[in-house]
Amino acid sequence: MMTQPLQLIQSAEGQALLAQMYGQQQVEEQTARYTKLNATFEEYFGVQEGSKLFSAAGRSEIGGNHTDHNHGKVLAGSITLDTIAVAVPTAESVITFYSEGYDKKYVIDLTDLTPKAEDDGTTALIRGMAAGFGEFGYKVGGFQAYIASNVFSASGLSSSASFEMLICTILNHFYNEGTLDVVVMSKIGQYAENQYWNKPSGLLDQMACAYGGLIAIDFANPAEPVIEPVQWNFQQNGYSLVIVNTGGNHADLTEDYAAVPYEMRAVAQALGQEYVREITAENIYANLKQVREAAGDRAVLRALHFLEENNRVDGQVQALRDGRFADFLNLITASGNSSWKWLQNVYQSGSVKEQEIGIALALTENYLQNLGDGACRIHGGGFAGVILTILPNDKVEEYMSWMHGMLETPIIVVNVRAQGAVCLNELIG
Repeated sequence: MMTQPLQLIQSAEGQALLAQMYGQQQVEEQTARYTKLNATFEEYFGVQEGSKLFSAAGRSEIGGNHTDHNHGKVLAGSITLDTIAVAVPTAESVITFYSEGYDKKYVIDLTDLTPKAEDDGTTALIRGMAAGFGEFGYKVGGFQAYIASNVFSASGLSSSASFEMLICTILNHFYNEGTLDVVVMSKIGQYAENQYWNKPSGLLDQMACAYGGLIAIDFANPAEPVIEPVQWNFQQNGYSLVIVNTGGNHADLTEDYAAVPYEMRAVAQALGQEYVREITAENIYANLKQVREAAGDRAVLRALHFLEENNRVDGQVQALRDGRFADFLNLITASGNSSWKWLQNVYQSGSVKEQEIGIALALTENYLQNLGDGACRIHGGGFAGVILTILPNDKVEEYMSWMHGMLETPIIVVNVRAQGAVCLNELIG
């Protein structure tokens, strides 16, 4: 007899849902993926009545590079790479799970949520999110789960935020009747990263993973970010989003990331404000000497990047809404150039021998120049990880083959999907 997750996935409604989430061409592959997920869950925990399927998307940052932490604007989307789980609630106040690719049983006692020096990153995040549920006034309880992910780890596709939103969705579904909205779940993920993982993150990654679809977010008031869906299907309009993993790793870049918001705020503070969103380029020009002395030249460049990037997000959104895709691509190119020259997050300062992002961008820029179409830019936090390339559908295979031959690193096509962080059972009803 088939268990409930298998009945769900193999039903006509389940197959249609997989087509919506991943594309019709991936239905067979995703069916096998979820079937394996459930089988492994049963190996560890046995057949469990009431087990359910969950998914939380990775995210692609389309525009707004390093703007959210200074109350800026972004354009981002949930993508078809995701973190998935089979999970079931338990009577014990313990979260127990296994994760594909890790030879470890994770056990978190919910009666003791104080930070632990011995926790690895995954355990710390779980403990922090459970604490965050209590901190924000929501219920938390035990569950058993098996988790798998195809979101590139430590690469700028927000594998950690995808994991966080998966856990939040499980706890939201099992213990809070789905009452937490995307903003609250994102704040819980941010709380866990800030307080338990020592990562100075904003809310962009979590919101883009959880909301679903292509969205513009304005963080002018981070307590109540304004989210506006943007209706645009890249592939149906003739273009693909291609993610090139350059081989660099985000794991030891906390100081580089932290320096970006710190330096931007130093410029704002030199002008009597707290965040760059509260100043203008004209303010900087009028007080350039004192600002350079107070904050430093790189900080000034990073603040100018923020101000121009904020305007570019508005331009990108409007260009898509107007169907002016060539203008949209020009703005993506301008964003990438600004990140490289002004924000300076393509490689670590002083790194001479290892500039994987720069190499990938240089190769891609030459390819696109010869093609006469498309755009590319650093993707996500930067300094290492991945780049985003947007190019015509009929050139994707050629580009991927050429780049893989040069770099020998993973290259994939992603689509923006409408579903963010979800319980699949709920989507079918």
